[in-house]
Amino acid sequence: MLPAQQGYDRAITVFSPDGRLYQVEYAIETVRRGSIAVGIKATDGVVLAVEEKTRKLQIVESAQKLFKIDDHIGLAAAGYIPDARSQADNARFFAQSNHLIYDEEVEVETVAKHLADQSQQFTQFAGVRPFGVALILGGINVDGPHLFVTDPSGTYIEYDAIAIGHDSDRATPFLEKEYRAGLSMEEASRLAIAAIKEASEAKDGGEHMRMAHIDGGNYREVGPSDIAAYTESAKTAYKPAE
Repeated sequence: MLPAQQGYDRAITVFSPDGRLYQVEYAIETVRRGSIAVGIKATDGVVLAVEEKTRKLQIVESAQKLFKIDDHIGLAAAGYIPDARSQADNARFFAQSNHLIYDEEVEVETVAKHLADQSQQFTQFAGVRPFGVALILGGINVDGPHLFVTDPSGTYIEYDAIAIGHDSDRATPFLEKEYRAGLSMEEASRLAIAAIKEASEAKDGGEHMRMAHIDGGNYREVGPSDIAAYTESAKTAYKPAE
């Protein structure tokens, strides 16, 4: 550790002489170490896909990194998943409060901004730490599907397609190359599978992946048989990198 860094990485509220908040950078590094998550916007919905590596004898009845926020909004996480559960619960409460107060569905960007604001607050008070998780928030507004990403610094940005987590720097160029406007939900699902495989060590099968669709105003998790079908079709649609 450099002498100039000593002390500055122990307090969240203190900038280092070169203008850095080390605790925020450590939280972002936690995201980079988390297994990959991918979000892709289609013409009529959003596809969220994650890699979940389970242990032998582990019982997994539901996805650990995919969360339903409202009927029209879903969330995928990379990083420290207990923090993701906390933020997902916060987003659900926020969405339901909007229903009760305004009698209408909350917009996707409004939820993304709310979660980003909460993350930013945890970068400026002593006695707390930044959330060690990045979130892909996808959903459908009246004007169509939207996809946002939040990170531990409190930033939120809208994308057409994005990958976060471990080896996302390999999946992101793949998405930039292969994504095009006007994808159907099936095409977006194949692309999400291919993007995860581009970054994952497990190149065969889809048992280590989970997926959710938000379309027609409904959030639903995709079953293993459908994921297997998308995995097979992705093999012919996208050639693996050498």
